Amino acid sequence: MATGKEIRNQIKSIKNTQKITRAMQMVAASKMRKAQQQMRTSRPYAEKIRNVLCHVHQAHPEYHHPFLEEREVKRAAFIVITSDRGLCGGLNANVHKAAIGAMSLLHDKKVEIEVCAIGTKGLAFMQRVGANVISQASALGDRPRIEDLIGAVKVMLDAYAESRLDQIHLVYNRFINTMTQRPMVEQLLPCGARVEENLKHHWDYIYDPDAKEVLDELLTRYLEAQVFHGVVENLASEQSARMVAMKSATDNAGKLIDELTLRYNKARQAAITQEISEIVGGAAAV
Repeated sequence: MATGKEIRNQIKSIKNTQKITRAMQMVAASKMRKAQQQMRTSRPYAEKIRNVLCHVHQAHPEYHHPFLEEREVKRAAFIVITSDRGLCGGLNANVHKAAIGAMSLLHDKKVEIEVCAIGTKGLAFMQRVGANVISQASALGDRPRIEDLIGAVKVMLDAYAESRLDQIHLVYNRFINTMTQRPMVEQLLPCGARVEENLKHHWDYIYDPDAKEVLDELLTRYLEAQVFHGVVENLASEQSARMVAMKSATDNAGKLIDELTLRYNKARQAAITQEISEIVGGAAAV
């Protein structure tokens, strides 16, 4: 049985850990509010650029951009978005599971898989499982910028435009609420099906320059916006998951401290009782 001194040392150690987890919980809560604001700001832009792309494409269906054309899938790529740091519960593990599940379905069809890893945790995991990582971006911080993603995303878009890839998928955590983050696997390219699904009105435009240049630029911006939106959604999910995980750790530390305090009091009471018994026994012997 542990002595009173050992139990006191355990309680002290757990209290120090509890202070750290409580501080991390408060920091995550503050960052979560900022991340949610950035996510809410990016959502309308991502939705609006998708609608504009739908209308421009419908107005000029004779222009067949490579990003809109379906073709036989021989090589596919996954842009996997994770966090740079841990201590956020099962957030990254859920994304990894969703990505591996989607990759397995294509692998069973003899499709070659390539990966763009955004986030240190995803990069480490993909390297560990032996995935073919052709581009990566990390250390995006708490205020990611689209400029930090363009290089990694352009590698994938160029490969698709040159027919070295036939499909590109985006994997990230979508923020639902503070307690719920849902792993998503969405097809980025070809995006023709998504364009048709989002079409509700038939509009026409006057173009300057011509429609081809506008559509080329719009498609690139659309895809970059979708990846960036995935990053800010994942960031909001990360901070929410970290806040919940740190709150759970703080609560569990409190319960453990209560249990150890009870054990310490029992051990102390037993020691006092034994001392009294020894004194009484000694007095009786005299």
